[in-house]
Amino acid sequence: MHGDLHPANVVVADGTLAGIVDFGALFAGDPAWDLGAAWLLLPEGGASRFFDSYAPADEATVRRARGLAAMKSLFLMLMGQNGDRGLPGGKPNWGPAGRSALDRVLKGL
Repeated sequence: MHGDLHPANVVVADGTLAGIVDFGALFAGDPAWDLGAAWLLLPEGGASRFFDSYAPADEATVRRARGLAAMKSLFLMLMGQNGDRGLPGGKPNWGPAGRSALDRVLKGL
């Protein structure tokens, strides 16, 4: 499983997922990584539709997914802040994506 799915690692064409890049972080087996990516990549309400069509997940998996999505959102926000400050490796356009994803995570499905 791709362990670093966030807006900067996907390619979208005409509103449709067209590709995934940066396979530097791969993980084996935990569906929480898939489920967590729903909050990071999909617009408001998209995670709920994704969860409805995904294989059934128990409450512990959903909690792990929410935690992973929150962690990744905070990382995106930090990278954005670093970019705003002109620090090496910072990405100023990642901050808004992280804030938006964290808002979706905190609202739940």
